[in-house]
Amino acid sequence: MPRKKLNVLNQSDQPWFKDGLSFTCTQCGNCCTGGPGYVWVSDEEVDRLAEHFGLSREETIRKHVRMIQGRMSLKEKRDQRGEYPCVFLTDLGDGKRGCAIYKVRPLQCRTWPFWDGNLDTPGGWKRAGKTCPGLNTGRHFSLEQIIALRDAEDWPDRTVTPTSPNGQKAMSDD
Repeated sequence: MPRKKLNVLNQSDQPWFKDGLSFTCTQCGNCCTGGPGYVWVSDEEVDRLAEHFGLSREETIRKHVRMIQGRMSLKEKRDQRGEYPCVFLTDLGDGKRGCAIYKVRPLQCRTWPFWDGNLDTPGGWKRAGKTCPGLNTGRHFSLEQIIALRDAEDWPDRTVTPTSPNGQKAMSDD
């Protein structure tokens, strides 16, 4: 007897965000704090940090990186609210927060909010939006831009970076 194909699964080749998504950084800093977490950094990113600070690689690791099961992550420090912000999260005043290493921030930071966990399902995106007021607002990212950011292996092209609305810097690189 020939096998029949049962069409019970969605066979769409396009992800749920095929029409794109909107995001503009509000500089709330929520993506840089919360429960203890990890901002994974590569060897090349540590070297970029070292150059930025004018430190040796070893000194940069000692001051700014923690080792977790053989991998490197930026350090966090528990604050008065009981959260664990990245050590580079700074208060800009007027309720805004920013990154002290914005020019050399790691790929993980550059590609927020277009991470697998946020893009897997509409529910994942909605969950991320509970703490990120910039989701579903402002700049529209096409499917192609989202995929390029999600799959990036090194710093994405500046015109695609989520924190640079309309290709502009979200914060001064100076």
